[in-house]
Amino acid sequence: MKKFLVGVTALATALVLTACSGNSGGGTPGGGAVAQGDPAGGTTTTSAPSTSAPSTSSAAPTTSSQPPSSSSTPKPTSSKPKPPPKPTPKPEVKPAVNAADVPCKAALASPGVSACVDLSALKTWLLQDGKVIYGPVKQLPGKKGHATPTGVFHVSNKVKNYHSKAFDAPMPNSVFFLPGIAFHTGSLSVYSHGCIHLAAAASQKYFTTLQSGDVVQVVA
Repeated sequence: MKKFLVGVTALATALVLTACSGNSGGGTPGGGAVAQGDPAGGTTTTSAPSTSAPSTSSAAPTTSSQPPSSSSTPKPTSSKPKPPPKPTPKPEVKPAVNAADVPCKAALASPGVSACVDLSALKTWLLQDGKVIYGPVKQLPGKKGHATPTGVFHVSNKVKNYHSKAFDAPMPNSVFFLPGIAFHTGSLSVYSHGCIHLAAAASQKYFTTLQSGDVVQVVA
């Protein structure tokens, strides 16, 4: 009898629930959960599938348009006129030395290389075959009391780095044409003791050009 009452009660409960749901099909209009009877006496809850509308996102294409850049009109540049090029100076042409100006006639007439010394003009030349090949260059002869002798002489010997024992003085590029008297590098402001003082470059030229036996003529 008790079992019968329990079954009737369960049936009545199910009918009440069905009537409350308002849907004979067992579903809910809003898609909610439906409690159904379980043979074991319990209830199960079934969730209706939820559907969501697909979302569409369409981004409008972005267009970047820059107005064409217009280059500004170039400003006129004012340039100063260039000065005309300066004319290239012509090299100075030195007039040829006239052998007629050389006072040493014997030196001009002698064969080979010779040297002429003008004591009063303080000049000297190198000559060959009657023509001037070097000079005139400045020279300084012997002082008073040690005057350089005049006349026609010949080169006797040459000593590159001669040192005078008598005066304890160096005499570079010595070209001797008398005993103890020579062309050599010396002061052009202090007179010598008979030698012919020359600048360093001139004494080098005389040393390399004159050879033993060459004529040296000294005039007053």
